[in-house]
Amino acid sequence: MDTSSLTLAIVILFCATAVLIYLLFAKNKEVNKGNRSNEGAPVQMQLQAYERLIILTDRIALPNLISRINQAGASAREMQYLLTQNIKEEYGHNIAQQIYVTPDAWNAVKNLKEQNMLIINQLANVLPPNANGMDLNKLLLEYVMTDKKGTMHEVVSEVLSFEAKKVL
Repeated sequence: MDTSSLTLAIVILFCATAVLIYLLFAKNKEVNKGNRSNEGAPVQMQLQAYERLIILTDRIALPNLISRINQAGASAREMQYLLTQNIKEEYGHNIAQQIYVTPDAWNAVKNLKEQNMLIINQLANVLPPNANGMDLNKLLLEYVMTDKKGTMHEVVSEVLSFEAKKVL
């Protein structure tokens, strides 16, 4: 092999190595770019979880629950069942959201659910056996208006909103 052939071989080898290094860097840059674009996915999922939990909080707030579930002609016991069952279903549909939110946020939602069910059950138990659903609903709404625990859904919504803003 003469020197010009050897020089040509070295130049080709050098160019091939340079192209290979360039391709590796380009591929690495593309992979890192893809990873950076996925960094927003967990944040987006967290924000969506907070949104869903704020909606849940609103849906199981006693005044909203009563206006949505109210059935004319239902007895107080039937209304008690409908209200508590709806809370359980709403909560069940959103239980997976706890993966994406802080334990404090999830505990606030869980406590709201349990408190609202307790209030419904306790007030239903003080009514006479022949009471109707309207009697229970009226008693629940009076409770909400006079007791601070009745507005716990507002506090929970504020906690969730605060937590969501921290994620941003």
